[in-house]
Amino acid sequence: MSPAPVIIGIDGRSGAGKTTLAVELAAALREHRKVSLFHLEDIYPGWNGLNAGIERYVSTVLPPLTRGEDAEWVCWDWEQRYDGDTRLTAAADVVIVEGVGACSEAARAFLDVVVWVESADDERKRRALDRDGEVFAGHWDEWAQQEEEWLAEDPVHNHAQVTVKNAASGSAPADVLHLLSHLPALEHVLAPERLAQHSHKLFAERLDVAADPARVFDALYADSPRAIWLDSSIAETHTGAPQADTPQRSRWSIMADDAGPHGAHVTHRPGITTVRAGSASATIESGFFRWLDGEWGTVPASDWASSAQGYSGDFTLGWLGYLGYELKHETGGRPAALAEDSAPDAELIFAARAVVFDHLEDCVWLLSLFPLAGDSPAHQDNDWARQARAAVNRSARHSAHKPRNPETLSAPVFSARDSEREYKAKIAQAQHQIAEGNTYEVCLTTTVRAQVPALKLWETYLRLRAQNPAPFAAYLRFGACEVASTSPERFIKIGSDGGLRAEPIKGTRRRSSDPAVDQKLREELASSGKDRAENIMIVDLLRNDLSHYAVPGSVKVPRLCAIESYATVHQMVSTIDAQLLPGASRSEAVAAAFPAGSMTGAPKISTMAILDELEVEPRGVYSGALGYFSLNGATDLSVVIRTLVARPDGDGGTELSIGIGGAITADSAPQEEYEEIRIKASGILGTLGSSFPSR
Repeated sequence: MSPAPVIIGIDGRSGAGKTTLAVELAAALREHRKVSLFHLEDIYPGWNGLNAGIERYVSTVLPPLTRGEDAEWVCWDWEQRYDGDTRLTAAADVVIVEGVGACSEAARAFLDVVVWVESADDERKRRALDRDGEVFAGHWDEWAQQEEEWLAEDPVHNHAQVTVKNAASGSAPADVLHLLSHLPALEHVLAPERLAQHSHKLFAERLDVAADPARVFDALYADSPRAIWLDSSIAETHTGAPQADTPQRSRWSIMADDAGPHGAHVTHRPGITTVRAGSASATIESGFFRWLDGEWGTVPASDWASSAQGYSGDFTLGWLGYLGYELKHETGGRPAALAEDSAPDAELIFAARAVVFDHLEDCVWLLSLFPLAGDSPAHQDNDWARQARAAVNRSARHSAHKPRNPETLSAPVFSARDSEREYKAKIAQAQHQIAEGNTYEVCLTTTVRAQVPALKLWETYLRLRAQNPAPFAAYLRFGACEVASTSPERFIKIGSDGGLRAEPIKGTRRRSSDPAVDQKLREELASSGKDRAENIMIVDLLRNDLSHYAVPGSVKVPRLCAIESYATVHQMVSTIDAQLLPGASRSEAVAAAFPAGSMTGAPKISTMAILDELEVEPRGVYSGALGYFSLNGATDLSVVIRTLVARPDGDGGTELSIGIGGAITADSAPQEEYEEIRIKASGILGTLGSSFPSR
């Protein structure tokens, strides 16, 4: 008797390509372990024997294999049309069972993983007849009817951990193997495959070109369904070193999509993480931060240095995207009731190649992964590298990319979720909670929305970044959902060396075109006792958040209540630094601080519960976090504020939404707080030619 094997079931309608997938998958897995393969077509008792075949398979094949024993079973003689000889499927480390019914309800109790294979109907019939000849042609309709009746009672595809759209590209086996190694049930048995996927080094090619990032993005990613630009747009408003009031935040811009080798796309909804790679997708029952812990920072930083060729950026390829506010249910908050068409709680892409702009040295880096055992991409002048070089060089020969004239677009008319009266009433309720001792500070938010014809947010983002440059500006495209952010606020940064940094913003004043008035507004913010109190409360909260995974005594506050000035506002900003404990989980350190205290208030857990009652609906992407999780263990995430989100409205148009809010304390004046949210929304609304809604 052998140890209990891992059993992988591969199911789907006839002709979907299950047999080829199973054979090639078995061949790949045999490199490191013993593998057995069982085909259900050998056990069906005739053309009308689907259900009987499933019963035979479940009763005679699966039980002994599950116990680590050889399985003896009686095959069907298709030529003689009766039972044939007795055959044996040997016990093995991994057993693959494939065929229609392989993952039926009775079988699933024995299986570790269910794989469902899909293919177009006409393609399935062609494949089936090519494989089995004209013998099957006379029975196709009869067999297909059995499949439909069975699947109506037992929708196997709803229970699949891995689904593959088996096109003719030949990529399905590699895509499925890639995802199988990431499933918790298989992560140990497929450890060699998982290690091989991470056995890559970083190649970095420097281009000494003063490139225009907008033109480069447009050239390389205009047609990408999913693409991200983490855009330190404030860097373009000056030359030389980053501005003194935005330390270490404006040097790098990053752009990438999920195309090419190793690319992947991840979405997370409560309890379910879905990973898509090529033609396959895997559904993992897991919390988001637990999934992230298994994926992020698996390659030691030392493995990257030898091939980086002078590149000093903290981003060395990896995951990029957003973490929505509703992930709070994993960090102490209550779960929200989400509509089926709502944005995912988190959405990321894995980029195995990227374009990175160094604004300090005025150059561009092309980053890519290559296998440890392979040749460096320096000797592989691949298509992507050639396209990227050409796009960078072309962009430098043109003037800066200019967005479309805003007058050519109709100004959207926004409506407010909360009228002025309603928002002020919620301020009063928040202050009541403070008076009752349930919280010290409540970061109350609301939303303004507009319905517009189908819209691509790209040109709008170019105008936003031109008029409201920010160190954490960003443009994200996830299919029909787009995000345009001009955030000035860092949520958390973890360097590859374990350095931790948070930079909360609390305290805002408008800018004035009159220099004297503008200076007075800045000084007023700097001397405001109320704003300082708000800021310091959040600093204390973040000191506590960082301390959970920090070296004792390493938490410092090198900058308290400093004033930073942006295109439309002055802000009060503090900096909290710490050092990550050696061996500590980086994803758990992020989770301990999530969501940003500047967007909840203090104490965090009880205040989030109060906000759930006051705000009524989920915040979505707004007030979550946005940025990257690099393969060397580094991350840099902004707070999603000053952000425009565009999503389909279900009627062929687009819904635009802007989240806005402010910190409510016992000393808050309702009228001043309401004016603050108008100021915060003004940068985006003004760029769109819109006004703050009157109600």
